[in-house]
Amino acid sequence: MPDTPPKSLEPILQAQRRAFAAARPEALSVRRDRIKRAMSILSEHGESLAAAMNSDFGSRSYEGSMMTDIVSTIGFGKYCLKNLDHWAAPDKRSVRFPLGLMGARAEVRYEPKGVVGIMSPWNFPVNLSFGPLMQVLAAGNRAMIKPSEFTPATSDRMRELIADAFAEDEVTVITGGPEVAQAFSSLPFDHLVFTGSTETGRKVMEAAAKNLTPVTLELGGKSPTIIGKGADLTRAGERIALGKMLNAGQICLAPDYLLVPEDQEEGVIAAVQLGVHEMYPTLLDNEDYTAIISDKHFDRLRGLVDDATSKGAEAIVVNPANESFASANTRKMPLTILRNVTDDMKAMQEEIFGPVLPVKTYKAVDEAIDYINDHDRPLGLYYFGGDSKERERVLDRTISGGVTVNDVIFHISVDDMPFGGVGPSGIGCYHGPEGFREFSHARSTYQQPKIDIAKLAGLKPPYGETARKAIERELK
Repeated sequence: MPDTPPKSLEPILQAQRRAFAAARPEALSVRRDRIKRAMSILSEHGESLAAAMNSDFGSRSYEGSMMTDIVSTIGFGKYCLKNLDHWAAPDKRSVRFPLGLMGARAEVRYEPKGVVGIMSPWNFPVNLSFGPLMQVLAAGNRAMIKPSEFTPATSDRMRELIADAFAEDEVTVITGGPEVAQAFSSLPFDHLVFTGSTETGRKVMEAAAKNLTPVTLELGGKSPTIIGKGADLTRAGERIALGKMLNAGQICLAPDYLLVPEDQEEGVIAAVQLGVHEMYPTLLDNEDYTAIISDKHFDRLRGLVDDATSKGAEAIVVNPANESFASANTRKMPLTILRNVTDDMKAMQEEIFGPVLPVKTYKAVDEAIDYINDHDRPLGLYYFGGDSKERERVLDRTISGGVTVNDVIFHISVDDMPFGGVGPSGIGCYHGPEGFREFSHARSTYQQPKIDIAKLAGLKPPYGETARKAIERELK
């Protein structure tokens, strides 16, 4: 299927905007119908979408794709349907005494913004397109989706399926490379959602700023994992291994590096190795283990390991079956644990986004806290431990987009909580009621009673004794 010409983007946007304006006000039943159509695409065509993702990656687990991209996104659609009436109801607000007694009324109405652009990444191409779409539609908006050019088969399949289920002036998919992406981010949307790297997020925000387009940026960063007092190392090791090897670590929320007590370093590494052996006894021909998305990304990950070892790090390759990766014609990469890491290594400077796991030790937990606070605020933070005081100290003294305690990544699975980052790890959020409001305009509406409030309050010139008494009363 040919890419969308950049010159056609503006006419599509304007057609959606005209359709949006002409249809207002739309009943909530129309929003529900659109959410249901989006869910039907996933439920009826999940297998073909999983096959497309497998083709794009070179090897991607069918079950993994169904769980992360299809089933979970359908579940989020159900959550939106369940809560739509509550979310869309106006909020009654208080007015100053005694205006309420005189008949004044105030409320906030959550109204659709218009046309929302969604720029989705390659790592979970269906979930991160359809997930935001569910709440964009719940809020009553139209949508244009620009998926990644790194997953062309999946992008084309989504484009076909959405074209079958939606009119172009409701929802449409735009395909193409960097030129199309640049043109897309420069459109005067009513809101723009971008999921991807911090570096690209800065460029998207710069392009959106020229139109004063509000943005939701779901970025990444280096999400730390702290092993604390009383942690069950076997359980922690397995959960860290799963979080780091799911999708081959190509997850914005993957545990990026470990912070472990000095006297537990060997035990933690052994526990992670054990977790890998139990879940992935083989890797090369294991359909449960995903390949790296591209040669460029594969070479970058190998470069991180080479850079670290050249600067003194020890690389521990977790290869349960002792398979030969050097001669394999595949982009599969075993988990590589890095010990003795230092901040001059690229693996401690860049988001890893793959199966490479640096381990840094600390003497006291405050040292780990200070290390986190000395760096960019992460998208996720993970703490394993059984000491509630230490856990609360970590949470009270750090800032991150979200937190999972005694596991990794799982906070994103809670549909009723907002998901987003802080600063370099993101701006804004979706999921939860906060996501609905992110894609809505909170419109303040005040109804004045018949009585002349301005005169009664002394607000009308010429000012006199009533105004002076009102000022004196407010100053007390």
